[in-house]
Amino acid sequence: MIRKLPSGKYRLYSRRKDPRTGKRRNLGTFSTRAAALNHERAVQFFKRRGGSS
Repeated sequence: MIRKLPSGKYRLYSRRKDPRTGKRRNLGTFSTRAAALNHERAVQFFKRRGGSS
């Protein structure tokens, strides 16, 4: 989930809320929406393949 911040930047949040805090996890702040979309694709890729190496 990408939200535009008051500063004009874009922040990527996790799709699901953290059950402990009830909030979404911040996955990075980007200057352009395209950069945030690109990072979201990378996050989804690594989520599916298991993460390290």
